[in-house]
Amino acid sequence: MAPEYEFEDDDDKKSEAGVGSDTKFKEFDCPSCNANNPCDPPFGDGDELLCNYCGQEYKVRVTEEGRAKLKEM
Repeated sequence: MAPEYEFEDDDDKKSEAGVGSDTKFKEFDCPSCNANNPCDPPFGDGDELLCNYCGQEYKVRVTEEGRAKLKEM
């Protein structure tokens, strides 16, 4: 089963920390262009990502539930 991703809204600024925030991901689907981007090394909370197809940059936040939220930079 693939990890779940959400696009973070500006209203969603609540700080979350816990077990889920240690989760690492090996790929992401770009919220802007829907392209699948494999990542090596895996990314996690606080990392910055770049879509290899459209060039959009994202900041990663991992929720307590272990879901990655990507916010445009």
